[in-house]
Amino acid sequence: MDRLRSPGGCPWDAEQTHESLLRYAVEEVHEVVEAVESGDRDAMREELGDLLLQVVFHARLAQEHPDEPFDVEDVARGVVEKLVRRHPHVFGDAGAVEGADLHRQWDRIKREEKPARGALDGIPPSLPALARAQKVVSRLRRAGYPPPVADAVPDDADLGSRLLALVVEAEGRGVDAEGALRRTLRAVEADAREADPPGPIQDVD
Repeated sequence: MDRLRSPGGCPWDAEQTHESLLRYAVEEVHEVVEAVESGDRDAMREELGDLLLQVVFHARLAQEHPDEPFDVEDVARGVVEKLVRRHPHVFGDAGAVEGADLHRQWDRIKREEKPARGALDGIPPSLPALARAQKVVSRLRRAGYPPPVADAVPDDADLGSRLLALVVEAEGRGVDAEGALRRTLRAVEADAREADPPGPIQDVD
């Protein structure tokens, strides 16, 4: 990456910025998800490498910052320190914990690291709506708030409320709502591909 980014390297790599690379990072994450859910081990290895490349690329760009540079070793060191700090039951003398106590311990340590952090801070606004909703519901539950939809939704409720009710149900059952929908869509797509199409699809866009 240093060779690609340096004079005499690749012109395309040399002109990239953190901002210009963002869409590639998002794409690579989705490709990792697809590889894992499809069970394709070769694709998983390749896509994890592509995702790692994004980390290496961003870290190389960060070295060039005039005031606050850091490199890939700093990134890796920060991850190691965080893992050790947030797992005192493994690396410290906190004793064995499991289940819900693990989540509470994790949340407590995060609050100590960032005292001003609220229950919903740090949830990326760019997450797909379904995944973001489940993250919000999970965070609220772990913080002691009641579910945002506690009762059955009436028939005349808006579509968003009904979708949220399903997310609450999924979160309560430990089901990844986004993943469940993807699996169902794959089955629908497979059935559609096996069936003879009634005719050419008209693009209405």
